[in-house]
Amino acid sequence: VQLQASGGGLVQAGGSLRLSCAASGGTISSYHMGWFRQAPGKEREFVAAITWRSRTTYYSDSVEDRFTISRDNAENTAYLQMNSLKPEDTAVYYCAAAGPGSYYARQTETYDYWGQGTLVTVSS
Repeated sequence: VQLQASGGGLVQAGGSLRLSCAASGGTISSYHMGWFRQAPGKEREFVAAITWRSRTTYYSDSVEDRFTISRDNAENTAYLQMNSLKPEDTAVYYCAAAGPGSYYARQTETYDYWGQGTLVTVSS
């Protein structure tokens, strides 16, 4: 499965962006999907995740109530709606897919496939 993240850009604080993660070479319907981000000089960190049947979502404390993860298996795409953006949300955002088996949504090691990242810049 190849993942292509898109939708990043420059936005003012308080604004919104919607990231997309389009899959090719396979279907995401049996994969758990996650979003991570990495700011300059920092480690990659967990942002949000959704299980393969959309029954459970996970969020980091820093984005809870501002970001919403979703998926459309028919479109083979996952999304991250980001509202009330803050300068500290500035980072490269990566989507990832995890196959069947034990799933630890917040751990990068759980994920089998990664997209190339899309840059989100929030100005103050």
